[in-house]
Amino acid sequence: MTGRILLLLTFLFSGLCAGMAQSNPPRLLVRGDDMGYSHAGNEAILKCYKDGIEKSIEVLVPSPWFPEAVDMLKQIPTADVGIHLTLTSEWDNVKWRPLSDCPSLRDADGYFYPMVRPNKNYPKRSVVENDWKLADIEKEFRAQIELAMRKIPRISHLSGHMGCTSLNDEVNTLVKKLAQEYHIPQYDAKLGEAGVVHAGYIGAHTTSEEKLQSFLNMLESLEAGKTYIFVDHPGLDTPEVQAIHHIGYENVAADRQGVTDIWTNPRVKELIKTKGIQLIGYNDLGK
Repeated sequence: MTGRILLLLTFLFSGLCAGMAQSNPPRLLVRGDDMGYSHAGNEAILKCYKDGIEKSIEVLVPSPWFPEAVDMLKQIPTADVGIHLTLTSEWDNVKWRPLSDCPSLRDADGYFYPMVRPNKNYPKRSVVENDWKLADIEKEFRAQIELAMRKIPRISHLSGHMGCTSLNDEVNTLVKKLAQEYHIPQYDAKLGEAGVVHAGYIGAHTTSEEKLQSFLNMLESLEAGKTYIFVDHPGLDTPEVQAIHHIGYENVAADRQGVTDIWTNPRVKELIKTKGIQLIGYNDLGK
């Protein structure tokens, strides 16, 4: 009799927990950054949305593969798309330039500087180490926003490439002003105000196997009732991406292939389903 009672209590408790999980599940925004940096990167981001768990896509408007990104995004009209505002061109073998006339943001060759903040591998080649002007940043951000909104009318938010939108308080205030002016409802700085928690890998994540396990660990750690964002950069291990790197980050192709593999992995999808995790986009943050 005692055994039956224990079994019944266990069943009832499990049902209660399941009901709680269904009524107040953790929410997770999976964001793929840097669409436009390469053809293979565009392909990977598209794949992670079509076949995987990615829900938000960040586009680098001045990047060389932006026109292809615009065309590809037509294949996924429901995808949440953000403007990944940028002031840098970090790779050694492929570069991009500002869209506007902003001399304080260009290097001697007319490209963006490779870094936002000082980097020992690129001395005096960061935005902050040069005499940048807020007026030039505003002009360039406006140019990127206006081109993106013409080509991709469903823009939902703004974010900052390599942290450029949080360069200082003035720049942060500028981004807030531009978001309001262009009627773009969300931007990075607003995530904290909305109580969104940044999630990261839990454990080593150098190899593909480590990356998968540490991502699964992260999913296991998500708590009911909370909203999380996970940001990474899908890619493919192709000759094109193998040629893209900068000092201190040489394994770009293998690293970003690992992201694509995780976000399309059946084990990841199954764990999300089992835990009742709700995948969301920026448009869902106010709901």
